[in-house]
Amino acid sequence: MKSILTALAGTALLTLAGLAQAGSLDLNLGPDAVQFEAAGEVTDGIRLGGGVVDSEYREDATVFHAQLMGTQHTREREVGVGARWTQYDTDVGKGGGLGLGGYGYVYLPNLPEVSLGGYGYYTPGAVTSRDLDDGYEIGVRARYAFAPNVDGYVGLRQLGADFDSDGSGTRTLDRGAQVGVRLRF
Repeated sequence: MKSILTALAGTALLTLAGLAQAGSLDLNLGPDAVQFEAAGEVTDGIRLGGGVVDSEYREDATVFHAQLMGTQHTREREVGVGARWTQYDTDVGKGGGLGLGGYGYVYLPNLPEVSLGGYGYYTPGAVTSRDLDDGYEIGVRARYAFAPNVDGYVGLRQLGADFDSDGSGTRTLDRGAQVGVRLRF
C-alpha cells in the first residue's frame, strides 16, 4: 500500500512541477532511505513544492510534505523561507502538522559550481493532528553543478517526530548520509 501511495505522490509532484514556470526535481538516496522532491515557481520568488521520504532507519516511516516558500536566487546565494505541511505515516504513529522552516546555500566565490548550505523545518505541537506531537527535519549539503541544470550533492539528514500514542519521546525516523541529484528546468 505504501508503494502505491509513494507512486501516486510522485506522479502528483511531477504534474505540479510541469504546471510551474521554473522547477526542479530532486532524488536522493541514503543507507536506509530514499527521498523524491519536486518544486516549481508559481510566480517570481514564490515556489510551491512537495516530496516524500521513505525510510527504514529504525521504524518503517513514510513522510510526505507540501510547502510554499518565498525564495531568492542570486549568483552568491540561494535562500527560501516558508510554511510546510508534513504528514507522517510510521510504525509508531500517524499524523500531520503545519510548520515553518527554510533553506540557505552560498556559492563559493572561487568555485562558483560549488555551494554549501542546509535546511531545517519544525512542526510544533500547537498545529498538529492525530498522534503527532511535533516533528522536524534538518540537513546539510555540499552541491556541485555538473552542468547548468544538474547539481549533484552529498549531505547529512536527520528526520524525527514525537507521537502521543508512543509515549517514548522524539523518535529519529531517518539519520545518515545521502547522495543525490537535482535537475533544474
